[in-house]
Amino acid sequence: MSVRVRFAPSPTGSLHVGNALTAVANRTFADAHAGTLVLRIDDTDASRSVAGGEEAILDDLAWLVVAFDEGPVRQSGRGPLYAEAAERALTSGVAARDADGAIRLSGTAGTTLLRADGSATYQLASVVDDLDLRITHVLRGSDHRPNVEIQQAIARAVGGELPDVIHHGLVLGPDGKKLSKRHGHSSISELRDAGFPAAAVRAYLDELDLPAHDVHLDLPRLRRLAVDAIAAMGDEELAAAAGASVEAAPVLRGARTLVEARAYAGLVLAPQPVELPSDSALTLDRFVELRAAAAERLAAEEARALVRELKAVGGDLRALRLALTGAPTGPELAALLVALPRAEALARATRPR
Repeated sequence: MSVRVRFAPSPTGSLHVGNALTAVANRTFADAHAGTLVLRIDDTDASRSVAGGEEAILDDLAWLVVAFDEGPVRQSGRGPLYAEAAERALTSGVAARDADGAIRLSGTAGTTLLRADGSATYQLASVVDDLDLRITHVLRGSDHRPNVEIQQAIARAVGGELPDVIHHGLVLGPDGKKLSKRHGHSSISELRDAGFPAAAVRAYLDELDLPAHDVHLDLPRLRRLAVDAIAAMGDEELAAAAGASVEAAPVLRGARTLVEARAYAGLVLAPQPVELPSDSALTLDRFVELRAAAAERLAAEEARALVRELKAVGGDLRALRLALTGAPTGPELAALLVALPRAEALARATRPR
């Protein structure tokens, strides 16, 4: 039997980091067994669905490069399948119909299968879909452990057997509680907005794999992976991510996040006017002399040599940075000199001061 797994989020918006871990784990498991990943949207509870929720999930999966082979299968369009399964449970005598029309499973604290309005509960829809879609393995967070016994009973009641279930640990906040918005960085959209490259987030989730126990979100590790991911980007990819020209790539490469890279791009593309120290003239004059005599574009070693020359004569490198970018801090000065063509560097260094 070929392996078939599923990722089944509710359409509540951007994926929680723990849900993203489940998505990656299912994709990895399917790939390791030459299997199939089905995307299922668990939207039986309309009160939990939000406008654009499914689109946000699809965007997150694409950003993380988590492809699915089938789907999305939406539970909201499968009502007749669930009703038929509930009827089988009635016929077999393991379920009963209430006076209000709801159908409940006997022997499991009256677990509801169909509500009085005929809509399926999460428990019934999840089990029926796993059977109908021929899912062989269910990989999900350990918060679903309490559902196993109930879902096994439902599967047998409708004439099937629950797939093999593998639970993984949850992603917790620093306080040891389940990660939530109050912790920050709890969703994929928050990580993306904070400037973490997709490759860094995916690498982090890949490293977690299928944790046997709960884990704390490791932001320092994510930040290190972000630096590595930015360093590994090609010049064109990095410049595009920062909204800059490819010539600015040397400056962007020193950034720790894409947000910082975009800020660095702003220093290159649109420096802010600033008041320079009164004693900066000697440094800027020497810089102009050195830069005017060099090539239109500096190689990295040429830029570093120019900075060393200014240091050797006691130059005020902070004043030079202010003149070139309008900011007291920012990317490595030598990288900035590589990014700025000669005419632009000279124009900024000779602005009225």
